[in-house]
Amino acid sequence: MRDIAVFSGSAHPDLAEEVCAQLGVPLSPTRVSRFANDCLEVQLMANCRERDVFLVQPLVKPVQEHLVELLLMCDAARGASAGRITVVMPHYSYARSDKKDAPRISLGGRLVADLLVAAGASRVLAMTLHSPQVHGFFSVPVDHLHALRELAAHFRQYDLSRATVVSPDLGNAKEAAAFARMLGAQVAAGAKQRYADDRVSISAVIGDVAGRDVIVLDDEIAKGSTVLELLDRLREAGPRTIRLACTHGLFAAGALGRLSEQPDVLEIVCTNTVPVPVDDHTDKLRILSIAPALAEAVRRIHNGESVSALFDARPAG
Repeated sequence: MRDIAVFSGSAHPDLAEEVCAQLGVPLSPTRVSRFANDCLEVQLMANCRERDVFLVQPLVKPVQEHLVELLLMCDAARGASAGRITVVMPHYSYARSDKKDAPRISLGGRLVADLLVAAGASRVLAMTLHSPQVHGFFSVPVDHLHALRELAAHFRQYDLSRATVVSPDLGNAKEAAAFARMLGAQVAAGAKQRYADDRVSISAVIGDVAGRDVIVLDDEIAKGSTVLELLDRLREAGPRTIRLACTHGLFAAGALGRLSEQPDVLEIVCTNTVPVPVDDHTDKLRILSIAPALAEAVRRIHNGESVSALFDARPAG
C-alpha cells in the first residue's frame, strides 16, 4: 500500500495504531498545538500529495475539541494536495441529533456532516450510526459498517438455544432482529418513552423473555439510564441470565460502574470504537476490537473494491 497515508487525531490513537498494524502500514504522525488565544492548529507530518489519505478520529469527549481537530486535519490534507481524503469516524456522536422533534431545534447531525465535506472530506467510513437516515446527511459517499458480526462471534461461545435478543426500544428493534437472526435467537423490544437525555420510561417488554438467556443490544451506552430502566422491566418477567452488548461503550458519568454492580448482569460487551473509561474497570467488561473490520474497509476503499460485504449486517443465506 505505497500510496496510502493514515493519520490519527488525539481522540483514539490506540485504535488508529491497531488499524495500521492490520494494514501493515505506519501511522503517520500528526502535530496538534494550541495558540495563546486557545485556537487549535494541526499539522500532518507526512507527505500527502496525490496520496489516499485516511484520517482516524471518533467524536468522543471532549466532542467539540475533537471535531474541530478533525476539520483542521481535513483542511490540512486538502491544502497538501491529497488525492482523496477519507474520514474514518468510528463514532459519530452528532448522529443522535438526527430529527426536528421540537420547534427551533438544531439538526446537528446534518450540520456536522456539511462541515466535514466543506473542510475537504471526500468520503466517510463510519460504524453503527444512531439511525439509518444519518447516512443521507452526507453529500459524499458513506461506508457504514456494523459491529454485529464481531458481537455475534463473541456470543456464539455460549449456549444460545434459549437466547432472546432484547432491544431497549422499538427504534433499534430492526438491528436487534438482524442480530437475533445471526445468533438463531428470538427477539424482543422495550416500549420506551424518553422525557430527557437521561430520563426514560419503559412500560413493558414486548416479546418472550421469561426463563430465557437475554442479550440486551443497543448501539451505544452513555449514562446507562435506558439499560437500568430496561433491567427493571426484565426482572419482572424473570429471565434466566442477562448480558449487555453495545457497539459504542461511552459509559459516561460512572455508567460502567453502575451497570457492573447489577448482580444479575453477567457480562458487559462493547467494541473499541471509542476509548473505554479506565477508571471504571470491571471484570464483567469485554472489549472487542473492530480494527480488523476498519482495516479491511480501508483496504477495499483504497483498492476500489466493494465494501458491502463488511457493512451488510444481515447473515448470508
